Amino acid sequence: MLHLRLITPSEKTGDVVRLIEGTTGTTHLVVLPGAARDPAGDVVMCDVAREAGDELLGRLRDLDLEDHGSISVENIDLSLSKRADRAEAEAPGEGADAVLWEHLTDATHEESTLSVTYLAFLTLATMIAACGVVLDNAILIVGAMAVGPEFGPLAGVCTAVVQRAPRLALRSLTALLVGFAVAMAVTVGFSLFMDAVDLFSRDQLEADRPNTGFIYAPDWFSFVVAVLAGAAGTLSLTSAKSGALVGVAISVTTVPAAANAAVALSYGDMKQTWGSTEQLLLNLLGIILAGTATLALQKWLWARQRKATP
Repeated sequence: MLHLRLITPSEKTGDVVRLIEGTTGTTHLVVLPGAARDPAGDVVMCDVAREAGDELLGRLRDLDLEDHGSISVENIDLSLSKRADRAEAEAPGEGADAVLWEHLTDATHEESTLSVTYLAFLTLATMIAACGVVLDNAILIVGAMAVGPEFGPLAGVCTAVVQRAPRLALRSLTALLVGFAVAMAVTVGFSLFMDAVDLFSRDQLEADRPNTGFIYAPDWFSFVVAVLAGAAGTLSLTSAKSGALVGVAISVTTVPAAANAAVALSYGDMKQTWGSTEQLLLNLLGIILAGTATLALQKWLWARQRKATP
């Protein structure tokens, strides 16, 4: 279930209440006339089944509430109510299959912002991965994958394509490209420093690395894993099962590939640099293609399911 808290201008409250009452899957409607002060107006609250949420949010936006009032949405972790159970049963479809496009767009917009925090996390993850590739340490590689925040912009690109949102696409691509460029540039400097203090060496990089050698040797398995991870990551976002994102993060070698490319570049090893760069681009492409296809399929299936429901 979702909880909606609305601030509505007094002249629109009647339309909002009628809309909520006429939407299957809503319950616990509360109207507080004149309770809002900034902006001034009435407060309307209700609970709505997740599978009915996207349609209701779209109609509320059609009433221009985001311009003259506000729309706030929260997930309800626990609701002990027979009315809530009945509302969920009456709503068409299954909550796990429903996509809240407004929430997804807002979430990916926030996660794909090129901020200092985003750059810091991506850079730190790349430097951790650099230690992992030089030491041939799989644990450090997995840790770097989990720290990397790059799935946010990747999901933003997928959402922007499906929703035809060019501004979100530009923001996401900027965060993705600039983020990796900065992270790799800093990691080149980090690698040179580590070499200067005798903690990194070219011999370590070019030695046999059974645990991390795959990072600069892309093949079809790399693309297959990226496609599967992209689909799983997209499903975890749309179904609110964010815990699955950790598994997605450690499934693809985006950050480790960037790290290996940076370290190899610091030593002038162009073979590993190009191989790692190919691995990085292949993974990014696979995730974007799979994520976009997953979202498009979800959108189509949900539309068909709603049409088939009387």
